[in-house]
Amino acid sequence: MLSRDAALAAIRERLGPAGATDDPEIIAPRLREWRGRFQGRTPLWVRPASTAELAAVLAICHDARIPVVPQGGNTGLCGGAVPDDSGRQLLLGLERLDRVLAVDPEGGSITVEAGCVLATVQAAANEAGRLFGLSLASEGSAQIGGCVSTNAGGTNVLRYGTAREQVLGLEVVLADGRVLDLLRSLRKDTAGYDLKQWFIGAEGTLGIITRVCARLYPLPRQLQTALVALPDPTAALALLGRLRQQLGNALSAFELMPRHGLELVLDYRAGARDPLAEPYPWYVLMETESSGDMTGGDALTQPLADAMATGLVADAVVAGTLAQARELWALRDELSAAQKHAGPSIKHDVAVPLSAMAGFIDEATALAVRLVPGCRVLAFGHVGDGNVHFNVGCPPEMEGQAFLARWAEVAEAIHDLVVAHGGTPSAEHGIGQLKVHELARLRGGLELELMRGLKQLLDPRGILNPGKLFGS
Repeated sequence: MLSRDAALAAIRERLGPAGATDDPEIIAPRLREWRGRFQGRTPLWVRPASTAELAAVLAICHDARIPVVPQGGNTGLCGGAVPDDSGRQLLLGLERLDRVLAVDPEGGSITVEAGCVLATVQAAANEAGRLFGLSLASEGSAQIGGCVSTNAGGTNVLRYGTAREQVLGLEVVLADGRVLDLLRSLRKDTAGYDLKQWFIGAEGTLGIITRVCARLYPLPRQLQTALVALPDPTAALALLGRLRQQLGNALSAFELMPRHGLELVLDYRAGARDPLAEPYPWYVLMETESSGDMTGGDALTQPLADAMATGLVADAVVAGTLAQARELWALRDELSAAQKHAGPSIKHDVAVPLSAMAGFIDEATALAVRLVPGCRVLAFGHVGDGNVHFNVGCPPEMEGQAFLARWAEVAEAIHDLVVAHGGTPSAEHGIGQLKVHELARLRGGLELELMRGLKQLLDPRGILNPGKLFGS
């Protein structure tokens, strides 16, 4: 068994100066998660440039029992990619594994290394006349390996599903350095257990994803974007049902946000303007896609006109150009940054059945106000797939740290309500460090026992992303 110092020296020698550093100034930005809630330390930041190098690093760490925290673009929101403050956990960056390895337009697949930024994958697919279906607000910096490891969702889940639905095959390095080759592009394969599913959503606790083979889809020939004004979430869900009936799977995005959220973005984003003449309580940003013919690309105009005629929709604007569509999407994509700029908030990434959505938002809002009088609730998100980002903003008269100290209390109450409505406390952001207690509290029993058993099987020395999902 290698000593810790000998192991770190062996890793430095294997990767060279380009692949390993302990320079605190270089490492510092990587030790803090995007929201600033978690801050860690590390003895070494390593950046392997190949699967072989990554496997060598893990083999050394396994022998020396050095814990390893994998990190992609560091865009996570639950502290899952940040080491703890012990200074013992090695930080493993994937950004040098950034090659597009193969694009197969006819077979409908793309194979990339885990460090490829999502926007790069999208561009490579587009060049081949195909679409990669995963889209996030952070797609300019989020890496595909991290997205798969957290089973990321995003704005197109309604049509294309979460990251899990995009994955055809994986290459994964196990805790002891062995490479598991599951990198297949097959649509049908019934040869035993589907092992790749173990690693999707596991947040790097079972193995480290190094390559991804993902689905590609026909490139849409018609795209239409609209922002509609509504009186409440109940009307939004009624509109969603109507549009699904009329448009089928052409409806690719259906994003709910309240007036409060829109105002935050208008205050935060330079040049942003209110797209409608009057303010309304709620809005939905929606988009349709079709790879076939749509007369005039006009899928939304008539259904929205009908909805306005019946009073379901109060007002609407349909983007006439790509630039206008981008402006509408910026109002949604900048929402998290605008809220962060406005002050501290207690955030919940939850999902409930669509039939419970409106009731949950009303009840959870009333509950938050009872717990923290004067708070401003921002409930927004991918309502088309049941995912709500239910965020509770700090009251103006309350000190920020005192407010954030209430996080566990407020989160438990909101999550209990989520579960009472048949939902989950983690829709797309993962568990990380933030929700370890909640996973144990709400998903205990046999389900958690089997999760721990799988962890013990694949990582018996507990070196992979310790403290995440299950705690220490």
